[in-house]
Amino acid sequence: MAAIRLVYIGGGSTRAPGTVASLIERGEDFRGSEIVLVDLDPERLDVVRRLAERMTVVRGLDLRITETMDREAALDGADVVLTSFRPGGFEARALDESIPLRHGVIGQETQGPGGFFMALRSIGVMREIVEAMERICPDAWLVNYTNPVNIVSQALTRHSPIRCVSLCEGPLTFPAGIARLAGLDAGRLDATLVGLNHTGWTVEHDYDGADVMPLVQAAADRLDADGGPRDRGELMLHLAATMGALPSAYLYYYYFADHALAAARAAPMTRAQEIMASVDDHWTHYRELAAADDPHLDPDRSRGGILELELAVNVIEAIVNDRGTTWPVNVPNRGAPLPGFTEELVVELPARVSAGGIEPIEVPPLPRQVRGLIESLASYQGLAAEAAWTGTRRDGIRALVAHPLVLSLDRAELLYDEMAAAHRAHLPARLLR
Repeated sequence: MAAIRLVYIGGGSTRAPGTVASLIERGEDFRGSEIVLVDLDPERLDVVRRLAERMTVVRGLDLRITETMDREAALDGADVVLTSFRPGGFEARALDESIPLRHGVIGQETQGPGGFFMALRSIGVMREIVEAMERICPDAWLVNYTNPVNIVSQALTRHSPIRCVSLCEGPLTFPAGIARLAGLDAGRLDATLVGLNHTGWTVEHDYDGADVMPLVQAAADRLDADGGPRDRGELMLHLAATMGALPSAYLYYYYFADHALAAARAAPMTRAQEIMASVDDHWTHYRELAAADDPHLDPDRSRGGILELELAVNVIEAIVNDRGTTWPVNVPNRGAPLPGFTEELVVELPARVSAGGIEPIEVPPLPRQVRGLIESLASYQGLAAEAAWTGTRRDGIRALVAHPLVLSLDRAELLYDEMAAAHRAHLPARLLR
């Protein structure tokens, strides 16, 4: 097993305890390695470090856990850099979710205007990270979990030579979710979901070796006979049956935009506000565990659950130990393994992961009936990435107006200026008035 220096930027976040728990779960595969936790909050960083150290000792693992607020010092000698952070915190996310609603547009963490401003904030920090990596650890892998991963990865892979892969569990979880809605056993489903992160579709979907779509259609027919779809899950099942493929959950915001907007406006709090109401309890739990004899995360008191970023841990392990296993990734479409899209576009698709790198696997093309929206989002993705990397206010507005949920210049200008003013502390001057 290869010993590495793994730098985790975001190591003091609410998801960090679950992430180090995932690393420790696979600790034997990283024997002799050092995990360097990096964050801006010294108290929370110390809590995660002490918790991780205790878990490591109890399990008798050969891992070293360290912490630092000095990002460049952490990068010295790094083999892998794992990034999962949120510039502006949940307070910024609450603005992303609430401001667009006042303009009749869905407010969401990775989609629409909210996702766009998350990209502007995230890419500003990621640009600093890769520029430091180019100087300090140019041969290291960057494994990115910072949202919106498709736009972040689009900017990074266009402008930096650093080896980069961005990840999301969606391709593993979204098809299973539709199967369960149809009353099926998700464990018997073998599906390949491709496209753009959070907005993909299955191009292969077998259930016990046969096409699952007749079973999905039968479930949708039963739903229609019972009065038709009512809630979000039923609407997504109806969408799958109509389109003949299993969708990513976030496509709800596009195909049922009116329903999504009404639901968001009727909710007493945004999702970020709900999360913020639980943050203090999460950290109380983590502090208790850091002093416990044998710490085990409580899934009801841990942000995201007891094991987080497992896909990142699996991909890192496959790289450093040369496994050659297959995982869903977000990488440029070089060689066009996803037919019909440019080679520069970052797409989500399966790939073989080994010490030699990330080798995308050729997949069937997206069905014609779903391609149009993905093509439009692909155009927006490129514009958003460039605006975030080097753009001005005008570039930002051009990107925002191209988003399928906006498509109005007046609305884009109003949204851009109000959101830029709200987020000005986290944006470069070139993106402001």
